[in-house]
Amino acid sequence: LDKIQVLDSIEKDIILCLQSAGQTLMELSKEKTSQKATETHTTQFIKSLNLVESKLSEQINYLTQVSTGQPHEGSGYASAKVLQMAWHRIHHARSRVRELEDAKSKYVQQASRSVNRNPSGGVPGML
Repeated sequence: LDKIQVLDSIEKDIILCLQSAGQTLMELSKEKTSQKATETHTTQFIKSLNLVESKLSEQINYLTQVSTGQPHEGSGYASAKVLQMAWHRIHHARSRVRELEDAKSKYVQQASRSVNRNPSGGVPGML
Protein backbone atom coordinates (compact mmCIF):
# COMPACT_ATOMS: atom_id res chain seq x y z
CA LEU A 1 0.00 0.00 0.00
CA ASP A 2 2.87 2.34 0.79
CA LYS A 3 4.45 1.71 -2.60
CA ILE A 4 1.16 2.51 -4.35
CA GLN A 5 0.94 5.76 -2.42
CA VAL A 6 4.50 6.63 -3.44
CA LEU A 7 3.64 5.92 -7.10
CA ASP A 8 0.51 8.07 -6.73
CA SER A 9 2.69 10.87 -5.38
CA ILE A 10 5.06 10.51 -8.33
CA GLU A 11 2.10 10.69 -10.69
CA LYS A 12 1.00 13.96 -9.06
CA ASP A 13 4.55 15.30 -9.41
CA ILE A 14 4.50 14.41 -13.11
CA ILE A 15 1.24 16.30 -13.51
CA LEU A 16 2.80 19.31 -11.75
CA CYS A 17 5.81 19.04 -14.05
CA LEU A 18 3.60 19.03 -17.15
CA GLN A 19 1.58 21.96 -15.85
CA SER A 20 4.75 23.97 -15.28
CA ALA A 21 5.94 23.17 -18.79
CA GLY A 22 2.55 24.21 -20.18
CA GLN A 23 2.58 27.47 -18.26
CA THR A 24 6.08 28.20 -19.51
CA LEU A 25 5.02 27.58 -23.11
CA MET A 26 1.88 29.69 -22.67
CA GLU A 27 3.98 32.54 -21.32
CA LEU A 28 6.40 32.25 -24.23
CA SER A 29 3.55 32.24 -26.74
CA LYS A 30 2.25 35.61 -25.54
CA GLU A 31 3.05 38.65 -27.57
CA LYS A 32 4.50 40.38 -24.52
CA THR A 33 6.22 37.76 -22.40
CA SER A 34 7.14 38.34 -18.80
CA GLN A 35 10.69 37.21 -18.26
CA LYS A 36 10.09 36.77 -14.53
CA ALA A 37 7.00 34.58 -15.05
CA THR A 38 8.80 32.54 -17.70
CA GLU A 39 11.78 31.97 -15.42
CA THR A 40 9.50 31.09 -12.48
CA HIS A 41 7.60 28.50 -14.50
CA THR A 42 10.82 27.14 -16.01
CA THR A 43 12.43 26.86 -12.58
CA GLN A 44 9.33 25.09 -11.25
CA PHE A 45 9.44 22.71 -14.24
CA ILE A 46 13.10 21.85 -13.67
CA LYS A 47 12.58 21.32 -9.93
CA SER A 48 9.57 19.06 -10.45
CA LEU A 49 11.38 17.16 -13.22
CA ASN A 50 14.36 16.54 -10.93
CA LEU A 51 12.01 15.41 -8.16
CA VAL A 52 10.24 12.97 -10.49
CA GLU A 53 13.56 11.61 -11.73
CA SER A 54 14.80 11.12 -8.17
CA LYS A 55 11.62 9.38 -7.00
CA LEU A 56 11.50 7.13 -10.07
CA SER A 57 15.15 6.17 -9.56
CA GLU A 58 14.36 5.20 -5.96
CA GLN A 59 11.48 3.02 -7.15
CA ILE A 60 13.63 1.38 -9.82
CA ASN A 61 16.34 0.63 -7.26
CA TYR A 62 13.72 -0.81 -4.90
CA LEU A 63 12.28 -3.02 -7.64
CA THR A 64 15.77 -4.20 -8.59
CA GLN A 65 16.46 -5.23 -4.99
CA VAL A 66 13.09 -6.93 -4.58
CA SER A 67 13.31 -8.86 -7.85
CA THR A 68 16.80 -10.22 -7.16
CA GLY A 69 16.74 -10.35 -3.38
CA GLN A 70 19.84 -8.20 -3.16
CA PRO A 71 21.14 -4.82 -4.34
CA HIS A 72 21.91 -4.55 -8.02
CA GLU A 73 25.44 -5.78 -8.68
CA GLY A 74 25.66 -6.06 -12.41
CA SER A 75 25.32 -9.64 -13.62
CA GLY A 76 24.19 -11.20 -10.30
CA TYR A 77 20.61 -11.48 -11.48
CA ALA A 78 21.58 -13.43 -14.58
CA SER A 79 23.57 -15.95 -12.52
CA ALA A 80 20.72 -16.40 -10.06
CA LYS A 81 18.29 -16.92 -12.93
CA VAL A 82 20.58 -19.50 -14.55
CA LEU A 83 20.83 -21.36 -11.24
CA GLN A 84 17.06 -21.26 -10.77
CA MET A 85 16.50 -22.62 -14.27
CA ALA A 86 19.05 -25.40 -13.66
CA TRP A 87 17.20 -26.46 -10.51
CA HIS A 88 13.95 -26.44 -12.47
CA ARG A 89 15.46 -28.65 -15.19
CA ILE A 90 16.81 -31.09 -12.57
CA HIS A 91 13.39 -31.29 -10.92
CA HIS A 92 11.75 -31.90 -14.30
CA ALA A 93 14.30 -34.58 -15.24
CA ARG A 94 13.75 -36.37 -11.91
CA SER A 95 9.99 -36.37 -12.38
CA ARG A 96 10.37 -37.76 -15.93
CA VAL A 97 12.71 -40.50 -14.68
CA ARG A 98 10.12 -41.43 -12.02
CA GLU A 99 7.42 -41.58 -14.71
CA LEU A 100 9.60 -43.83 -16.87
CA GLU A 101 10.38 -46.09 -13.90
CA ASP A 102 6.65 -46.38 -13.16
CA ALA A 103 5.92 -47.21 -16.81
CA LYS A 104 8.73 -49.80 -16.81
CA SER A 105 7.37 -51.41 -13.63
CA LYS A 106 3.89 -51.64 -15.11
CA TYR A 107 5.31 -53.16 -18.31
CA VAL A 108 7.39 -55.72 -16.38
CA GLN A 109 4.35 -56.65 -14.27
CA GLN A 110 2.19 -57.12 -17.37
CA ALA A 111 4.91 -59.12 -19.06
CA SER A 112 5.35 -61.40 -16.04
CA ARG A 113 1.57 -61.95 -15.87
CA SER A 114 1.57 -62.88 -19.55
CA VAL A 115 4.42 -65.34 -19.02
CA ASN A 116 2.65 -66.88 -16.02
CA ARG A 117 -0.57 -67.31 -18.05
CA ASN A 118 1.24 -68.70 -21.08
CA PRO A 119 3.77 -71.38 -20.06
CA SER A 120 5.35 -71.42 -23.55
CA GLY A 121 7.51 -68.46 -22.61
CA GLY A 122 5.19 -65.68 -23.55
CA VAL A 123 4.73 -66.64 -27.21
CA PRO A 124 1.03 -67.14 -27.91
CA GLY A 125 0.04 -70.31 -29.66
CA MET A 126 2.98 -72.37 -28.43
CA LEU A 127 2.73 -75.09 -25.80
